[in-house]
Amino acid sequence: MLLNFILISLEAFLLGSIPFGYLTYKAKTGGDIRAKGSGNIGATNVLRTAGAAAGLLTLFLDAGKGYLAIVIADLLSYRSVPQPYVFMQTGTGVPAYHFGWVAWALLLAIVGHMFTPWLHFEGGKGVATGLGIYLALAPLATLYTLVVFAVVLAISRYVSLASIVAALTFLPILWWRVGSGYPWPIYVASLCAALLIVWRHKANIDRLLRGTENRLGRKQTA
Repeated sequence: MLLNFILISLEAFLLGSIPFGYLTYKAKTGGDIRAKGSGNIGATNVLRTAGAAAGLLTLFLDAGKGYLAIVIADLLSYRSVPQPYVFMQTGTGVPAYHFGWVAWALLLAIVGHMFTPWLHFEGGKGVATGLGIYLALAPLATLYTLVVFAVVLAISRYVSLASIVAALTFLPILWWRVGSGYPWPIYVASLCAALLIVWRHKANIDRLLRGTENRLGRKQTA
């Protein structure tokens, strides 16, 4: 049990810590994404500074590492990746610690992305990585959250605002679609992840309040 816990901790953090935005930008331009645009290594900044293809690749890879972190954690916890509503079943004999380990992997993957040791503990904001994580845990609730993201983005054209709103609405949507049958460690870890994502957007929130935040489709200035 201890060995599996150590393996889950290492795989989740190390997977989350891979700076795909930095690597993608480096491969395409030879430069450092942290010196361009907003300085963030996430997909939005890569898209703005290196083009749509690089941005979409970063989004896919960042989401993929989050998804994979949950898949591996789940396998090490002796169960296949759950689909919506499976957690509502009882009497399955699933060890109680299983859900705690998956929740732990959720948090470590997000933290690894935000504070990657490969870039002196500078990292992204966790949105794409969170997307992959939640697709693994609750695909239907995640799709509803993506609709919220798309609506906010279409109306405001602020990626940061859409990301913040989506991060804060995932839990209510999860409760609406699944309810109390979903294990509480996942709810707690998801709440912590949402608060971390919002906190990482503090500079964006300040710019939104001052009316200086960059809109999608406009050249990045800060």
